[in-house]
Amino acid sequence: MTWGGLSVLAVVPARGGSKGVPRKNLREVGGLSLIGWAAKTIDALPWIDRAVLSTDDEEMAGEGRAFGLDVPFLRPGEFATDRADSVGMWRHAWQTSENHFDTRFDISILLQPTTPLRRAGDVERTVTAMVEGGHRAAATVSPLPGHFTPQKCLTVDDRGVIGFFLPDGAKFANRQNIPDYYHRNGVCYAVTRETLVEDGHIIEDDCVAVTVEGFVVNIDEPFELELAEFMLSREEKR
Repeated sequence: MTWGGLSVLAVVPARGGSKGVPRKNLREVGGLSLIGWAAKTIDALPWIDRAVLSTDDEEMAGEGRAFGLDVPFLRPGEFATDRADSVGMWRHAWQTSENHFDTRFDISILLQPTTPLRRAGDVERTVTAMVEGGHRAAATVSPLPGHFTPQKCLTVDDRGVIGFFLPDGAKFANRQNIPDYYHRNGVCYAVTRETLVEDGHIIEDDCVAVTVEGFVVNIDEPFELELAEFMLSREEKR
């Protein structure tokens, strides 16, 4: 379908060796695997030209195919370790997909399965912000709760004594005096080909923020699967 004449590649990263939640990307929320949730979002976005699953695991590859994702390659081991960065994985998926489909993709989005309850509209807002704003990249963010901001962070020395992370942290007892901060929530990353494939960047250079309102579940620990179930059931009751 393309986006305003720009060809779009969606990449779903799902390595097999997750530690916090073993086989995490195959775990289910609301009866649907995390890979299935990412595929469901893609199905709701007709402007995506190709959607691939990047995995080093045959079972996860099969799960991706079952939900309509292309799996034209298995991810090399060097891009599937705990220390492998997202740039290498995404660039490999992009270039290998271009070779496989004989297509040059102008932009790409990354949809991590660990954020299963994302809204398709937020993904579309991310691409809109990047393309229409003339930016090199875009990423979704959430407001950081006041008690997690740098002004509220503490240190504990080897004597067990509390200190302030910032030298003037004691001045910020009143939360209203603290500026706004944000954190990446994993809903969507979008980049141009030049930014990622050629320059090896994601958010380092001219990346526009797209704020997602409301609580976003990003699954790294087992209890967050239960939290996602709770959030889903709450949404279904509305």
